[in-house]
Amino acid sequence: CFVKLYIIRVKIMNNKDMEMLGKQPSAIRQLFEYGKNRKKIIGNDNVFDFSIGNPNVASPKEVTDNLMFLLNNVDPVFLHGYSSSSGHDFVKNAIAAYLNDTFNTNEDGKYIYLTTGAAAGLSIVIHALLNKDEEVIIFTPYWPEYKVFVDKALGKIVDVAPDFNTFLPDFTDLKNKITNKTKIVIINSPNNPTGVIYKEETIKQLANILNEKQKEYGHDIYLLSDEPYRDLIYSNEKYPFITNYYDNSIVVYSFSKSVSLPGERIGYILVGSKVNNKDDIFASVMGAGRALGYVCATTLFQYLIPSILSKTSDLSVYKTNRELLYNSLKEIGYEAIYPEGAFYLFVKALQEDSKEFSEIAKKYELLLVPSDSFGLKGYVRIAYCVSTKQIKDSIPAFKKLYDHYRN
Repeated sequence: CFVKLYIIRVKIMNNKDMEMLGKQPSAIRQLFEYGKNRKKIIGNDNVFDFSIGNPNVASPKEVTDNLMFLLNNVDPVFLHGYSSSSGHDFVKNAIAAYLNDTFNTNEDGKYIYLTTGAAAGLSIVIHALLNKDEEVIIFTPYWPEYKVFVDKALGKIVDVAPDFNTFLPDFTDLKNKITNKTKIVIINSPNNPTGVIYKEETIKQLANILNEKQKEYGHDIYLLSDEPYRDLIYSNEKYPFITNYYDNSIVVYSFSKSVSLPGERIGYILVGSKVNNKDDIFASVMGAGRALGYVCATTLFQYLIPSILSKTSDLSVYKTNRELLYNSLKEIGYEAIYPEGAFYLFVKALQEDSKEFSEIAKKYELLLVPSDSFGLKGYVRIAYCVSTKQIKDSIPAFKKLYDHYRN
């Protein structure tokens, strides 16, 4: 008697949406990985990689000095141990005091949540506020991951066009796009990818519109300010801190750009002191952080924060790079938006299809991010947080690319 054993193969399905995100990273990341591989073949100096906003300027000396002090003087049990889910109170209170002194606000450390960078902070806030099918307004051009975070939270993205003369929001379009389902409006200043700054006049106009719409629809609309480039302004322009202008404001900040710590992933969420029902909103932030697994940001770098709140890397390098790149490209014949902050140049492509333009640029070893990823066609983003030498060496390649089209 033979007993036949049958093995039933059970197919376990994974999440196809997550699989797609894993297989199709952002255009920025794709170009960055292409550049890494290309450099292995022809050498670092022969590839002009302007793909990713990875600061090339060293962190301030205080970062290394204070890290060494912490490592040598603080009990490792505390320095490497868990904090409370939202972070250590002494760090949160230090951040609040800094904001109050710098921007004349009245913020409370109780409503600060320390995060693993701005990306985690944005994802937490979006998940904390959104219910299914509620709408999030973003201003084109925008950082591509906003769409990823909103989609994951089951919300709906609504794009608002820019004024193409200034690349500030088109407020007429904004008024038409706000509906009864609008829950969040995201702003990013200085802007990635344009480098444009939302000055006080713009913020006041935006706040007036949102206040009117809150009254019209009878519910709160939250202004989410994404501020990783807040300290990267190359003039004496005063930064209009959003909680001074609009009550239902939530701020997300990262130390990645200001003090060149992108790999350490440390930042924070601030629920503004005037937010309606702020205790419930902060509880939602805590809950979203828990649900997403973003609790207890890196403790070592929490300890570092109080000592570097007023510090920045040497911004003069970025300013030099901006002037060199912008003036050189304008002289060749390119059209570009003059960036007042951040470290990106937004350049008009030499053909309507910016993806194809970016591919042709690769022939000259220029890695430029097509603007389709930012919700707009016909431009490329150039990250000038690279060595000044790379910019100087790349100018002939930009000239060859320009001549390719003109000839």
